[in-house]
Amino acid sequence: MVVVHGVSLTPGVLVSSFPLPPLSSSNARSLNSTVSFFLKKRPLSRKIFAGNQSAKFNSKSQAVSKKVLVPDNVDDGASLVTDDALQGPSSVSQAPQILNLESQTMEEDGTVITEDQASVSVNSSRVVKEKEVKPRTVPPPGNGQIIYEIDPMLQSYKDHLDYRYKQYRRLREEIDKYEGGLEAFSRGYEKLGFLRSDAGITYREWAPGAKSASLIGDFNNWNPNADIMTRNEFGVWEIFLPNNTDGSPAIPHGSRVKIRMDTPSGIKDSIPAWIKFSVQAPGEIPFNGIYYDPPEEEKYVFKHPQPKRPKSLRIYESHVGMSSTEPMINTYANFRDDVLPRIKKLGYNAVQIMAIQEHSYYASFGYHVTNFFAPSSRCGTPEDLKSLIDRAHELGMIVLMDIVHSHASKNTLDGLNMFDGTDAHYFHPGPRGYHWMWDSRLFNYGSWEVLRYLLSNARWWLEEYKFDGFRFDGVTSMMYTHHGLSVGFTGNYTEYFGLETDVDAVNYLMLVNDMIHGLYPEAVTVGEDVSGMPTFCIPVQDGGVGFDYRLHMAIADKWIEILKKRDEDWKMGDIIYTLTNRRWSEKCIAYAESHDQALVGDKTIAFWLMDKDMYDFMAVDRPSTPLVDRGIALHKMIRLITMGLGGEGYLNFMGNEFGHPEWIDFPRGEQRLSDGSVIPGNNFSYDKCRRRFDLGDADYLRYHGLQEFDRAMQNLEEKYGFMTSEHLFISRKDEGDRVIVFERGDLVFVFNFHWTSSYFDYRIGCSKPGKYKIVLDSDDPLFGGFGRLDRTAEYFTFEGSYDGRPSSFMVYTPCRTAVVYALADRDDGLETLGPKP
Repeated sequence: MVVVHGVSLTPGVLVSSFPLPPLSSSNARSLNSTVSFFLKKRPLSRKIFAGNQSAKFNSKSQAVSKKVLVPDNVDDGASLVTDDALQGPSSVSQAPQILNLESQTMEEDGTVITEDQASVSVNSSRVVKEKEVKPRTVPPPGNGQIIYEIDPMLQSYKDHLDYRYKQYRRLREEIDKYEGGLEAFSRGYEKLGFLRSDAGITYREWAPGAKSASLIGDFNNWNPNADIMTRNEFGVWEIFLPNNTDGSPAIPHGSRVKIRMDTPSGIKDSIPAWIKFSVQAPGEIPFNGIYYDPPEEEKYVFKHPQPKRPKSLRIYESHVGMSSTEPMINTYANFRDDVLPRIKKLGYNAVQIMAIQEHSYYASFGYHVTNFFAPSSRCGTPEDLKSLIDRAHELGMIVLMDIVHSHASKNTLDGLNMFDGTDAHYFHPGPRGYHWMWDSRLFNYGSWEVLRYLLSNARWWLEEYKFDGFRFDGVTSMMYTHHGLSVGFTGNYTEYFGLETDVDAVNYLMLVNDMIHGLYPEAVTVGEDVSGMPTFCIPVQDGGVGFDYRLHMAIADKWIEILKKRDEDWKMGDIIYTLTNRRWSEKCIAYAESHDQALVGDKTIAFWLMDKDMYDFMAVDRPSTPLVDRGIALHKMIRLITMGLGGEGYLNFMGNEFGHPEWIDFPRGEQRLSDGSVIPGNNFSYDKCRRRFDLGDADYLRYHGLQEFDRAMQNLEEKYGFMTSEHLFISRKDEGDRVIVFERGDLVFVFNFHWTSSYFDYRIGCSKPGKYKIVLDSDDPLFGGFGRLDRTAEYFTFEGSYDGRPSSFMVYTPCRTAVVYALADRDDGLETLGPKP
């Protein structure tokens, strides 16, 4: 999540601070009625325009801790780490709303085959003849009891956990009963929104609070009386628009559309909730929904298979809009052609892209979503995004989407807020549905239609765009009614399993993880959770929440805390404890710093270390300064020890690999707060909303050495796979020498954090006897170091126990260096030192 300066541009157009979401557990829930909602059986069967629409219609829209068993031994002792009630579907409708469109199956590409073999595919006019396809299914729930075998301490909270799992099983049973299973339930985009068939276009929208509704747009000159919609007993509005006499669709591709409703809050024009594309007209603030259905010849066809899930996940976190070296909003096409090859060359195997879902306020970093099914139009078209993802797959990298299901924009003009004129449509009513810090709305995860919407949204991005998984934003906020605000999680289990836990939200997370992993076994899910919720990364069938990884968020905060201290005050044990403080058997993604540290108002690690000296003393042909020398040395050490000890995966935010010299400041204007104070803007400048990749590429600058070291780290992991090894043994954490020694996999890591002391003939323990060689040396001149070690030297082990290890060898460890050793029989380990041809 990111903290941004809020700027309210217009009534109903919000800007917030942090990414946040919903709440609590409503226990007294039952689904007594079993009324189905059958839509009328109909024969279901084009240039993007963003001009000013105000002349065409008069809108009266209203703004209405992961604990790993690490013995805390003495400074040079050995620390062993063995990695060895659904609220009836909503307050409006008291029964599940089943959208029954005949018996259906689905192809791998998402095509729906009905009994009469007519294809009902979103935004598609294809007809599939005489083809039988077996639908994918989500396996049934397990017994949810394995968690007690994994962690016997959970037995004390069995009542809560069993209740949670019982609620989950009940949800699955109701979905099976009323919706035909989770696989069908998660295809809501084939039942709601715009649906194209041979005969015409059907549009459906769930808006139970509306008194009347009509579809308006360029296609009917924004006439609210031209295309009146009908409502069924469950609050779903529908209209069918037959093709024109010449066979063309009634709504041309690229034209603007909205739904006009008479609501309890007055007449309101809204962008359809399931819209697949929206754009902002020049000179306007609200966005316009776009009917997106390009002709077949313009649709992007994926050419490359999706890679298998990497065993060792190395994520390059990125933001397409600010990925240019120029002060501009970059495009999907430029990112595809310029940035993806860079990421591949650096050695990462996963790209995590932020700000994909459309958000009306650019400076929200993508966390105030307005249109959940639409990719941000600032960077290009949906076809451009598909081309980007396909190119990443061609390069062998998976693509993760930073998905926001934790909260939504408060905008009423172009978002979901007050969509049908009521406060309790998609969100909790009243204070429970509003996040005061983020100034955003909070979903009601106990609502049937909210579950349909969010589950379908996750599936849409996997199905339509071929994303390979998600990083779920703000999960801590979702799981607790207090949202994690002003709560210091200590690891006491009572903090996780009590009345402040939002069981509805946890059940949704279990549903979405089960759906994703059931239908897309290779997909990856990462949850942003700072609380350390036990069972977070245990499969749902075993009783867990179901994520593959948790972001190890405490690490970045710890590094900032440490960097504010003098070198003499750094504690080796404190560093080790933070890096290894995670739950056994639940995998983590480690990172030294994220996009949060790069934002204006905060400082990156490089800036904490070198500050203004980065502007004048980074040329390699000019004298350095003690501040720069220290900064470059510690920057490399911090990143390597984070990767070595912090988790089973690694993440870097773009530009951090070479110590990006400046912060991120999105274009924004002056903001006047209600108390009269003023937050200054930056005259809507893009100057700090970009990435200076040219600095990392310039071999005459010291940034280049940092970038090459990051590349060497990725190559080291690619070759040795130490992050995913079950063997992790910390043999030394010496507070006097400021030395840390540990084994991870087949490698021995030696860190000397002392600011002046270098040690000759320093003995270190190891598990395997033999001849060792250096495979990575942070002091190598290639990485901006001083070259104090001989890369060709060989190190022979001694017999006899040392630091709790069966063997040992002697090394030279210069001050402020990190060196990695491997057995020499692993052949060409030295390749990891530098760039590969």
